[in-house]
Amino acid sequence: MPFPVSEQRIIEAERALGRTLPQELRRRLMRNNGGEVVVEDDDWSLHPVWDPTDRKTKGRTAIHILAETAAARSWASFPPDGVSLASNGSGDRLITCGNGDHVFMWEHETGECLPVGADWQ
Repeated sequence: MPFPVSEQRIIEAERALGRTLPQELRRRLMRNNGGEVVVEDDDWSLHPVWDPTDRKTKGRTAIHILAETAAARSWASFPPDGVSLASNGSGDRLITCGNGDHVFMWEHETGECLPVGADWQ
């Protein structure tokens, strides 16, 4: 079941990350905070934005973009300015780096970042 998040929660997450999220992703999160996306023929679990509004949203957003990014940044080959947006369950991540809206697939085995076309719909 889709659940939205307020733009204010996204702004709070962006402040904590020190950068804005890609605009298409922001729109997606406001409509459906989390969920699944298909990128490059692979299924990805989108990291939601933390939403402590009530018990239900706390539970749904416990594994959120800030926590996932902090964990990923502790890995040796993860880009220091990378933001983890989604996971495919096998260690790879969809990420963004710097201040652009470009999305990359970070391969956990090699540390390589490959550009991908992400459709957040």
